[in-house]
Amino acid sequence: MLVRTVILYAVMLTCALAFHENTFVVFELKEELQIRYMNMWELLQQLEYVDARQREVVYAEIDHIKSEIARIVNELIQHDKQQHP
Repeated sequence: MLVRTVILYAVMLTCALAFHENTFVVFELKEELQIRYMNMWELLQQLEYVDARQREVVYAEIDHIKSEIARIVNELIQHDKQQHP
């Protein structure tokens, strides 16, 4: 039992030290990026059936999602540069 406890603490310590400082922040950004990609996919699907005046709204939303994706990617790159100078 004592051996299991020592091994468990060693594994937990190794995992805690192996992760970067911004692990949760990076995880949240990646999750947000996935959501934006799904939103983009849905908007591209909408282009198949919307009429001409709705199409302009969809184009505007696509531009907004593109800028959000670019912002998230830039933040991920900044976090990576902070962790690996």
